[in-house]
Amino acid sequence: MEIKNLFDEAAYRDIVQRIEQLTPSVNRVWGKMDVSQMLAHCTRIFDIPNSGKPIPRMFLGRILGPLMRPFLYSEKPWKQGLPTAPYLKIADQREFDKEKALLLQQIQHFYELGPGKAGRYPHPFFGKMTSDQWGKSMWKHLDHHLRQFSA
Repeated sequence: MEIKNLFDEAAYRDIVQRIEQLTPSVNRVWGKMDVSQMLAHCTRIFDIPNSGKPIPRMFLGRILGPLMRPFLYSEKPWKQGLPTAPYLKIADQREFDKEKALLLQQIQHFYELGPGKAGRYPHPFFGKMTSDQWGKSMWKHLDHHLRQFSA
């Protein structure tokens, strides 16, 4: 699997185009979330690197985060059904168009912040990451969920 960097213009534009192709009626290939919940989940993830302030580190993350961090941006695809932190789970119903617009805004904000400003604080679980690691891990997370909906 080729890993792209969301800070690269071509990768950014490709992700945006894939999101634009989603519709409210698209079916998931795996998982429990519907497409609107997936969009909301991905939006919530961007709160981490786009935050203008540090987010408290998780105790378990201080121990396991550095060991697991390389899997975020490695060329090995993520498995389906990986555990999700409770604050990142979306269980309630969401409005598709609103969630799609919010995610596109967050992605644009990340891209415009650019390396050095996006993700400047440690990840609450994985710890300190380079700009390259942030760009690749955010692209890989989006790619994972877009594949979940055949996009």
